[in-house]
Amino acid sequence: MLTFVGAYPTYGRGTGTKEVSTATTNDGVDPLTSQGSLTLTRDGRFLLAVNAGSHSISSFIITERGTPVLVDVRPSGGAQPNSVAVFGHLVYVANVGNAANNFSSNITGFRIDDNGRLTPIPDSTHTLSTFNAQPAQVLFTPDGSKILVSELTSNHLSIFNVNKNGTVTGPIVNKSYGQGPLGAHFLSNGILLVTEADANALSSYSLSNDGILRVISGSVPNGYKTACWVITTMDERFAYVTNTLSGTISTYGISPNGVLSVVGHITSTPPGTAPGLPIDVGVSKGGRHFYTLNGNQGTVSVFTIQKDGSLARLQVAAWTNIPYFGSQGLAVL
Repeated sequence: MLTFVGAYPTYGRGTGTKEVSTATTNDGVDPLTSQGSLTLTRDGRFLLAVNAGSHSISSFIITERGTPVLVDVRPSGGAQPNSVAVFGHLVYVANVGNAANNFSSNITGFRIDDNGRLTPIPDSTHTLSTFNAQPAQVLFTPDGSKILVSELTSNHLSIFNVNKNGTVTGPIVNKSYGQGPLGAHFLSNGILLVTEADANALSSYSLSNDGILRVISGSVPNGYKTACWVITTMDERFAYVTNTLSGTISTYGISPNGVLSVVGHITSTPPGTAPGLPIDVGVSKGGRHFYTLNGNQGTVSVFTIQKDGSLARLQVAAWTNIPYFGSQGLAVL
């Protein structure tokens, strides 16, 4: 069961309930419209957070008790960062841009040292497929050789090659099978899963060495609205997708070759209670529990993962008695 421990300032600012652009409805549910606004290093030692309102990123060291301690705050290399990814000592952040720079979007790289301090990588800033493509997630491939950026407004999936000095070349621009690519997740074998917020679906792809994505399952619908965030079980047999505006989580089966099928659904909050609109997702390290943040409440729904991939509701954890908007990001130690 989750219990509240404390609040830890990033020494940066968020956007409150304001969306990062006019491309999405200003409803306060998911102001960053992104997956990966909070990201842990693989060893769980460091936590990275974006500060979209102050155009910066923060790094924390995680103590043995699980408490985050601020280490560093750096300019993000652009305006309104909304997603951050890490592989080893390499960090990349996606910047949406803002009205002042005509929503000029980019990705920018940093190195993170053994103490959690960030150093910008010279010449690492790179534009996306178009001048103002709105990034939804930046993500490393499992081997760290490439970076994927899902672009919500251009309907592109851009692939960058990572150079030895930490800079990138590209992008190799791939068209998303469905409209509104948002959340993305790589399986350990390199198969890519991408949610489609406008198509209300999940697609799977294989990725070639030359950065070309090939569709395995294209836009598999689940019957609900705004499929946005995605994560898998530890054994990668099932994927969970949050359908934000429908207040539901869909379970997809994943075959060994990446073929997708819908196997079930559950509401984020119990029937008969105030509906939670699920956004960010996480799975516990032991693989027993699934978590999702309800963006219209600031609550976290907790589920037990069953052997067949289905979810059993365990708890809706709240930090205050008053629902609040504007929360974003979820990371599970």
